Amino acid sequence: MRPAFAVGLVFAGCCSNVIFLELLARKHPGCGNIVTFAQFLFIAVEGFLFEADLGRKPPAIPIRYYVIMVTMFFTVSVVNNYALNLNIAMPLHMIFRSGSLIANMILGIIILKKRYSIFKYTSIALVSVGIFICTFMSAKQVTSQSRLSENDGFQAFVWWLLGIGALTFALLMSARMGIFQETLYKQFGKHSKEALFYNHALPLPGFIFLASDIYDHAVLFNKSELYQVPGTGLTMPIMWFYLLMNVITQYVCIRGVFILTTECASLTVTLVVTLRKFVSLIFSILYFQNPFTLWHWLGTLFVFIGTLMYTEVWNNLGTTKSQPQKDDKKN
Repeated sequence: MRPAFAVGLVFAGCCSNVIFLELLARKHPGCGNIVTFAQFLFIAVEGFLFEADLGRKPPAIPIRYYVIMVTMFFTVSVVNNYALNLNIAMPLHMIFRSGSLIANMILGIIILKKRYSIFKYTSIALVSVGIFICTFMSAKQVTSQSRLSENDGFQAFVWWLLGIGALTFALLMSARMGIFQETLYKQFGKHSKEALFYNHALPLPGFIFLASDIYDHAVLFNKSELYQVPGTGLTMPIMWFYLLMNVITQYVCIRGVFILTTECASLTVTLVVTLRKFVSLIFSILYFQNPFTLWHWLGTLFVFIGTLMYTEVWNNLGTTKSQPQKDDKKN
């Protein structure tokens, strides 16, 4: 029952989270910092109350390791959200972040000296081609949709290139953080809830450097039209409502993934998260009418099939947590 409940949380939380993020980004594309801050603050407060026991529970993993992990996690979160301000459409944002398998494999080979089967190399090639197709077609849209002067069109393309660079950096940094977490968990054991708390609590002072931008967007949020919250009779600026729902759904999403990691095999978790991304992408295209050509669909299909091939879902669909997983040739 718990795995089914967790899957429901992942799909309901993560998919609706993407919707509210896009609603925020469409109105104020540069709101990534205030969104990140609100998410971090909410999860940090919840963790301080229920995981850290008001600071009375000592961490199982030394703080110095969390400082390293937090530096990477904070950087990834801020850069990913800020990329939306650099001419990056939400569908491309989701597709590009689906390339985490590529980054994980590359860094796994370089750092952990892992070796993979030909089947997995083929799956990674499919994911790479899919992302390249979507990225290339999005680049053509950026230049063709700018009907201003040639200089303005070039400027829009340069900003888009910076956005792609930001997403690439965040992808590699996220993969490096995953490897760092893997080595920590092998040494100290798995403490996912604790890591979730410290990853969100320790970076909070870093938002001081973003305080001006956060304040500016808070003022903009205050000026948005009023919205009556259904069933409560309360009215509030609609942008604050979107942010509140984004934070809540982000928490639901993270909790669902946490339950899955404790109840299911990692293969199942990867499959559920991949399917969730695909559903979010389809909904974003249909509901928000984001430009999506036949080439984009082809690229998305390559990414989706490549990801399923990597997880070997057809051979291992019935794998349970107690069974050994046939993953890499060398772990």
